[in-house]
Amino acid sequence: MSIKAITDEDIKNLEILASKYPERRSALLPMLHYVQSIQGMVSPAGIQTCAKVLDLTPAEVAAVATFYTMFKRFPMGKHHIGVCTNTLCALLGGDELWKELTDTLGIGHDETTVEGLFTIERIECQAACTVAPVVTVNWEFMDSMTPKSLRELIEKLKLGAPVQSTRGVQITSISDSERLLAGFNDGKYADSPRADDSMLAGLRVAKERNMSAPAGKGVK
Repeated sequence: MSIKAITDEDIKNLEILASKYPERRSALLPMLHYVQSIQGMVSPAGIQTCAKVLDLTPAEVAAVATFYTMFKRFPMGKHHIGVCTNTLCALLGGDELWKELTDTLGIGHDETTVEGLFTIERIECQAACTVAPVVTVNWEFMDSMTPKSLRELIEKLKLGAPVQSTRGVQITSISDSERLLAGFNDGKYADSPRADDSMLAGLRVAKERNMSAPAGKGVK
């Protein structure tokens, strides 16, 4: 799989990201997401470029790129599929979903299918326990999944059929999602569904019981 080169236009966009922060190095995470949107990974060349833009050493950039699991040092497929297998998701079927995914695609954690369509990841928590078990596709949520719905999801993605995330926009590619995470708005926010009843249950109960969080120090 060939890795796209970083162009002069890409460097301009990296400079735009760096200019948004009082301390330029604070832009490193968005910049790494942008590099990943271009290359499908964070390559050595991408690390060198970010280091040059921010006046950091390549080692400093590499330390960040290797710390966060969202940044990959290998080429990802068109779609990144993550399965939450932390306690609640696991109890409600996350482990079963992971087995279904690996058996169906014939690959394991942080591996990519031969044709370059899917990369899969076993994830500890995706902060969506109210709708467990959860799967993400290109970091868009697919809630309350079952092995059957997961198989149907994979087939649709293989065919290029439309797939709507549960609480987000229509699925496109990991590249598009990475560009959005970098901070380049795609204008699709208005198309996202509102939070469902299960997500708002805790807030509703708190209001009914007149509950509130304790004020922090210095807050009146």
